[in-house]
Amino acid sequence: MYKKVYLEITNNCNLDCSFCIKNNRLKQFISISDFKIILNKLKNHTNYLYFHVMGEPLLHPDINKLIDLAKEDFKINITTNGYLIDRIKDNKNIRQINISLHSYNSKYHVSLDKYLDNICNTIDKLYPYTYFALRFWVNNPYNKDIIKYLEERYKTKIELVNNYKIKDNVFVSINKEFIWPDLNNNYENKIGKCYALKDHIGILVNGDIVPCCLDANGIIKLGNIFIDNIDDVIKSKRYQSMLDGFKNNKKIEKLCQKCNFLE
Repeated sequence: MYKKVYLEITNNCNLDCSFCIKNNRLKQFISISDFKIILNKLKNHTNYLYFHVMGEPLLHPDINKLIDLAKEDFKINITTNGYLIDRIKDNKNIRQINISLHSYNSKYHVSLDKYLDNICNTIDKLYPYTYFALRFWVNNPYNKDIIKYLEERYKTKIELVNNYKIKDNVFVSINKEFIWPDLNNNYENKIGKCYALKDHIGILVNGDIVPCCLDANGIIKLGNIFIDNIDDVIKSKRYQSMLDGFKNNKKIEKLCQKCNFLE
């Protein structure tokens, strides 16, 4: 059993953020039929699905249908940039919604107040049923204005620490911007542990199975959910080699050596 499985329902995005590694794969939306196949194959392997790797999940034209299908056997978590959050404002079948507030930028021609109004109106409607995590990055230029808005809206004083509660089921957290693992970046370290493969795996929109949500371009392909069974993937030489490496504080794969997320 994995603690969670990251499931990419689309790798399309409505934004063009400077911090994004950029998607080099064919743009796709998962079909309802393929989604059902994945759900069936993931039964007994996890209780938690995270609609997240690349892309904006709320762009999917059938987002609410996907949520409702998955909630029969899984607890659903969504990571979104928040711009389209009103598309799920009536769906009570979502366990948690993570909102990347550092995605806001005035270049998208939406005022900050309108962006935050849309998010907070959804929060105020769904918070009895859904957890909300409002995420900041330390160097986000809009932090001061976002915090001011939230403090005034919720009549509270916000401290930017990890998981600071501003109301029931609504939390804020702040982190440093991370560097996406990339075979061409300047960072490299062969020493280190990781929760990938033991704690979680990722499934890309085309069905490719990857170790984690940071393998955004499917460099470490461990199998394909439409062809392979999870148990067979787990038993594979590449999977076991990576897992044994992490247990012994070693990064076996080149992409892992280029990742400093846990540091």
